Amino acid sequence: MDIKQIQELIKFVSRSGVNEVSLEQENFKITIKTNQNPVYVNAAVPAVAPVAAAPAAPVAAPVQAAPAAAAPATEDTSKYITIKSPMIGTFYRSASPEKPSFVNVGDEIGTGKVVCIIEAMKLFNEIESEVSGRIVKILVDNASPVEYDQPLFLVEPI
Repeated sequence: MDIKQIQELIKFVSRSGVNEVSLEQENFKITIKTNQNPVYVNAAVPAVAPVAAAPAAPVAAPVQAAPAAAAPATEDTSKYITIKSPMIGTFYRSASPEKPSFVNVGDEIGTGKVVCIIEAMKLFNEIESEVSGRIVKILVDNASPVEYDQPLFLVEPI
């Protein structure tokens, strides 16, 4: 890891709201701590490479956005499948501002269909659906930060 990548990692950590991140590679280990209130997440940071990163490790304590927590109280979501974020990053509904969204409410999706992009450390990772069905609700606003395992979409199985 070079100094520029370390600086980008520090900026990413400070924007994400996590208190501490540890990254360990073959011959390199770094821990970045901030003085913010702690958010307990134990996630693997994707390697800096031109290919999409693998899903992150499990969360030590789930972190959920307040709007997503309020939605289940008003409607029964037990019949829906939730597509969750496999990593920490910034959620984008389309490849660029000029392009249409990957999916909209009411769209039918199949396994392997790209539903969004999550940017992590300047890498744009296409997130593919692991289920087939119809998009019922989009739970995250475009260009919003997301945590590992945060619900992104509700899908009605077909």
